[in-house]
Amino acid sequence: MIDRDPTLPVVRQAKVLKLACSTVYNKPRPVWAEDLALMRRLDELHVDYPFAEARMLRSLLWREGVSVGRRHVTTLMKRMGISAIYRRPNTSKPAPGHKVYPYVLRGLKIERPNPVWAMDTSYVPMRRGFVYLAAVVDVFSRRVLAHRVSITMEAAFCVDALEAALARYGRPQIFNTDQGSQFTNLDFTGVLLDAKIAISMDGKGAWHDNVFVERLWRTVKYEVVYLRAYDGVSEARASISRYLTFYNGGRPHSSLDGRTPDEAYFGAHAMVTAA
Repeated sequence: MIDRDPTLPVVRQAKVLKLACSTVYNKPRPVWAEDLALMRRLDELHVDYPFAEARMLRSLLWREGVSVGRRHVTTLMKRMGISAIYRRPNTSKPAPGHKVYPYVLRGLKIERPNPVWAMDTSYVPMRRGFVYLAAVVDVFSRRVLAHRVSITMEAAFCVDALEAALARYGRPQIFNTDQGSQFTNLDFTGVLLDAKIAISMDGKGAWHDNVFVERLWRTVKYEVVYLRAYDGVSEARASISRYLTFYNGGRPHSSLDGRTPDEAYFGAHAMVTAA
């Protein structure tokens, strides 16, 4: 969108488009193949041991014969957007000036679809590189209402997924996320406030507050992502989309008494509507 025509300075164009100058001038740095392999293994270890911080992950890697320092592990974790369950890296902190909302779901009984939705993002490794996955989930039925895949962890693709879910399924009473800057961003919270949806955010480091989406990531990674090595973004996007269609419509859940998320969402929703 930025035009290099000198008649309008690039700084002015960035201001009009509400972009940081660093976004315009800085080119993304390539990730070394060794780091990509290490990031994939870190993601696998994080899924199995979500309580492990950088020091423990480094020790686990050492036991596998991988020589890496704690600081480098910390740097890669921040790039991936992952952290130990009791600590959040910078990628999960709100940007300066962004409002953090209280967590309001504690003790709340959710007995039908739509009153409460949740959203989160997750790192997805590919053969050469990685992407981020965002998903909007109905807490009652575990159904994925909308998802998006992006090469950067910014607010725009989260806003896109949110707006898609609202356009198709109406609006919940409460929307829960973590305190990541993509969710405290005014572009994101503005959509919720305009729709008169109450905003709830996990306590700092309290991964269990959004446990429904955390469980989704574990399922997606073990049942599709780790079984494949995507060659590009389009392949990753298509594969994840196919899997989530199966997840919603064909995969029974023990927490839903053997029903699929579609059956729990549409069946209960139909009864509530009929009543």
